[in-house]
Amino acid sequence: MSAQYQVEGDSAASISASIERGVRRGVWEVGTALPPVRVLAENLHVSPATVSKAYQELRHRGVVETEGRRGTRIRSRPPVAGPRSALRLSVPAGVRDLSSGEPDVGLLPPLGRALRAVAETNGPPQGYAAAAAMPELIEAARPRLIAGGIPAGGAEITVTAGTLDAVERLLTAHLRPGDAVAVEDPGWANLLDLLAALGLRPVPVSVDQEGPEPASMSAALQAGAQAAVITVRAQNPTGAAVSEARAEALRALFAGSPGVLVIEDDHAAELAEEPPHSIGPVTGAWAVTRSASKPFGPDLRVAVLAGDEATIARVVGRMRIGSGWVSTVLQRLLLRLWEDDEVTAAVAEAARAYGRRRRALLEALGSRGVAALGATGINVWVPVPDETRTVGMLREAGYAVAPGSLFRQSAPPGVRISVGPLPEAEIPALADAVAVAVSPPSLHAPTR
Repeated sequence: MSAQYQVEGDSAASISASIERGVRRGVWEVGTALPPVRVLAENLHVSPATVSKAYQELRHRGVVETEGRRGTRIRSRPPVAGPRSALRLSVPAGVRDLSSGEPDVGLLPPLGRALRAVAETNGPPQGYAAAAAMPELIEAARPRLIAGGIPAGGAEITVTAGTLDAVERLLTAHLRPGDAVAVEDPGWANLLDLLAALGLRPVPVSVDQEGPEPASMSAALQAGAQAAVITVRAQNPTGAAVSEARAEALRALFAGSPGVLVIEDDHAAELAEEPPHSIGPVTGAWAVTRSASKPFGPDLRVAVLAGDEATIARVVGRMRIGSGWVSTVLQRLLLRLWEDDEVTAAVAEAARAYGRRRRALLEALGSRGVAALGATGINVWVPVPDETRTVGMLREAGYAVAPGSLFRQSAPPGVRISVGPLPEAEIPALADAVAVAVSPPSLHAPTR
């Protein structure tokens, strides 16, 4: 806890509000431990039960997490607006940032021509009554999904403001706080943060390079999971991709759980070199979300969402009484990008470039005796004995990578390296640095 900030309050509500105020002001860094319940209770002259209730309220809102003997700590990304610098770990000047998971801006397609075309053909301003998912975009999306292996022929399709927006709307349309959700472990950090903010309970499912392991998914379903979120390819952070054999095994599992909502995340979309293997509409409720942010640019907050009639109707209905719709200007821009052959070629070349970088890094690490995973996408997962030591040593060597603690629940330690901003010429030096960082400390001890 910051020495300059003291928790105040004489009730659970006021204590939790005081702690949240400290988070908003950025006085606590990610992972900072809160005082033990009895210590804070003594300092504030309240009962331990009062402090315990305050901590419980913060956990329900996703502000803090409890990690056994590590105690109660500030979550990596609590759902509380604060100083922008507090949203992620800072990267010092001169350090190559391989921690963000973002695409290489130099490989994003230019938007100028599409923007000009939209401006010239946008027509009259769009009113509230007519705003919705564009029929032209839906008509163009359906064959693209089908060609990519998604069973969208008889599906309902709409548009959301990105993948996470789609997942949030799907979960809130089907689940209630306290419900369990089967999630990949290690898995998408944003999803874990979202579940915490929604008061949903994540159930970890182990992952190999073919996707979620069937035995682990079966255990999650037996543990009461009401929904499952599966990344079909370019899994973040491990790069896993669901194989056809794994998809078939998962279909068989979900066939025995007809009430479970199955959400397939195809966030990489056109940026992935490999076709997706969809689980499909096995249960009564299913959905597939495909984002435009990775291939066309993070600022293009559009995702196509396909699924069963009831599920999509719930999502659209909730949007109507909330944000309303995704900007028609953005929808028209995405449609123009899909129709542009040069943009299509640029995205395909970007996918090949990421593939070359990822494979080159895996090969370089392997030649140095470092095991790593990354079958698809823009991330490589490196199992390590000590995340803190590895991250620190790599930062000293000039590379910022993401600690595995952001992504995992019960999975072994690791670090995620994003190849998006990684020049191929730097791969040998990075591999050398990783090999040193993951080796036992005794190998670097000075000799007498």
